[in-house]
Amino acid sequence: MDEEYDVIVLGTGLTECILSGIMSVNGKKVLHMDRNPYYGGESSSITPLEELYKRFQLLEGPPEAMGRGRDWNVDLIPKFLMANGQLVKMLLYTEVTRYLDFKVVEGSFVYKGGKIYKVPSTETEALASNLMGMFEKRRFRKFLVFVANFDENDPKTFEGVDPQSTSMREVYRKFDLGQDVIDFTGHALALYRTDDYLDQPCLETINRIKLYSESLARYGKSPYLYPLYGLGELPQGFARLSAIYGGTYMLNKPVDDIIMENGKVVGVKSEGEVARCKQLICDPSYIPDRVRKAGQVIRIICILSHPIKNTNDANSCQIIIPQNQVNRKSDIYVCMISYAHNVAAQGKYIAIASTTVETSEPEKEVEPALELLEPIDQKFVAISDLYEPIDDGSESQVFCSRSYDATTHFETTCNDIKDIYKRMAGSAFDFENMKRKQNDVFGEADQ
Repeated sequence: MDEEYDVIVLGTGLTECILSGIMSVNGKKVLHMDRNPYYGGESSSITPLEELYKRFQLLEGPPEAMGRGRDWNVDLIPKFLMANGQLVKMLLYTEVTRYLDFKVVEGSFVYKGGKIYKVPSTETEALASNLMGMFEKRRFRKFLVFVANFDENDPKTFEGVDPQSTSMREVYRKFDLGQDVIDFTGHALALYRTDDYLDQPCLETINRIKLYSESLARYGKSPYLYPLYGLGELPQGFARLSAIYGGTYMLNKPVDDIIMENGKVVGVKSEGEVARCKQLICDPSYIPDRVRKAGQVIRIICILSHPIKNTNDANSCQIIIPQNQVNRKSDIYVCMISYAHNVAAQGKYIAIASTTVETSEPEKEVEPALELLEPIDQKFVAISDLYEPIDDGSESQVFCSRSYDATTHFETTCNDIKDIYKRMAGSAFDFENMKRKQNDVFGEADQ
């Protein structure tokens, strides 16, 4: 370990593992350490089930009805992948996909007036949806056609909208869309957590709705993918990538000290040895004095013996409860997966409700979601602090990731990865540069 590295990475959460993989592919010498004996940090998948009960101090352990403990892989932080989103692009370009199998999530639903409805995102679905009346459907269909044809480089597609200055609120007004339609468009299609976006320039929202529609078009049932055996497979895939390119991994390795000289990181001390480095990447738990608390997220993991009502017995789905529907500032999310993804015993389902905490009684805040899941066999409640770095790392060369937010997809995590990469490398992250030069590692035979 007493060596010089370009980059040392602390923690094996997804953000850290992807950055470690990218840096290794870019020819950097990387040392990757984690104080835990397992991969994934905050975002690991827990197996067997007994381990989950222990983690939440439920000492009686799982009843026999839960089946074999080792059939379970329970994500602590559930998220889906957008089929056309940034993480899937990272997986494809780095070919980490060769280590993973994905299944399409069966449905995406939105909550309105106490009931859930399938999210309409194509013209055909919009016309068939019972979320809207007949005239509203036509207006919404027009809006979807406008978004699909919109090209920020071709003013002919703008229809009088200026992508940089017209607000999204004005675009909704132009198409005369009612409040319910605005709710599900902003929250279930554009996947915003709050309504702040309404007064921002509309380009970002239009691109988000396009991402949703393009992701949906790839597989048809929903725009989301989920890996078999749980999300814990993702960091491990990138860890393998890093190892192929000469990165060194050490699990179960305590970090005693981060060594600074003149305000700049020069190494990490562990068990009496020092590994030197030019740059350091880590999650907030390794540098508590360099992060600030930016809120809290509550996540309730629920084990069910039935699919969620009104989802056509889907064995996986997402439900978004827009904040307006339940008088909140931020949305409530439900992610549901099941035995079909090799993460639960036969006939069992895992639904995880999460939201940003707004009051002193967080469990009450997710009640609308829990009501949709009844009856619940077992609940595990986790309230986590959200941390963000207090500086950009340009002085210290210590680059800290943000905590995982309440959203049920990885787009915000990918933005953080690209942001850290830009600060470290001095240039924007370019997917094209990430394409693995096959021959340099595998030779021709492995093509």
